[in-house]
Amino acid sequence: MKSMWSLKLSTAALVLIPAAIGINYLGKLFASLLKLPLWVDSIGTVLASMLAGPIVGAIAGIVNNVVYGFTTDPVSFVYAITSAVIGLVTGIMAYKGWISNIGKAIVLGLAVGFIAATVSTPLNIIFWEGTTGNIWGDALFATMLAQDMPLWLASFADSIVVDVPDKVVTVLLSFLIFKGLPKNVKNMYDNTGEIERI
Repeated sequence: MKSMWSLKLSTAALVLIPAAIGINYLGKLFASLLKLPLWVDSIGTVLASMLAGPIVGAIAGIVNNVVYGFTTDPVSFVYAITSAVIGLVTGIMAYKGWISNIGKAIVLGLAVGFIAATVSTPLNIIFWEGTTGNIWGDALFATMLAQDMPLWLASFADSIVVDVPDKVVTVLLSFLIFKGLPKNVKNMYDNTGEIERI
């Protein structure tokens, strides 16, 4: 088994990246159409990380944000860093066995949500005065600022209240898809982005 940090990507891993972007786009569209209080736009990134490791997951996350930035919303460029971190954290934890059961997958979702909020908070402060653009999170942000709480704390709370539930749902959906995939599809990967030889 190759190192999970190998930069030599198989054909299967390369094909997985555009598929992950498509899944992300569908998740975002679904959330937007149903007016969900979540983004659900990282399912493809997380699934790619589970299948092919942290490098493929990070690449899928970055490319996803670049595509979004050019085609739908330039704001997406800023969060390519967050998407890369989501791919890396998921891939590392999946490699270490954190997708062996649903309980561990929930812990993985909590970890990814907390780390995503931590990475996004300074970006939110630099580019959007601390807000996330999510109505629930921004309402909490405004309430905390009205009570003279520090900007960084209000912005972090804004991110946490959205990122943690969003990433738990995202990881659980990805976990269920991963577990439901046929064995021959999962066997194409050794969870490090390398195709297994049959």
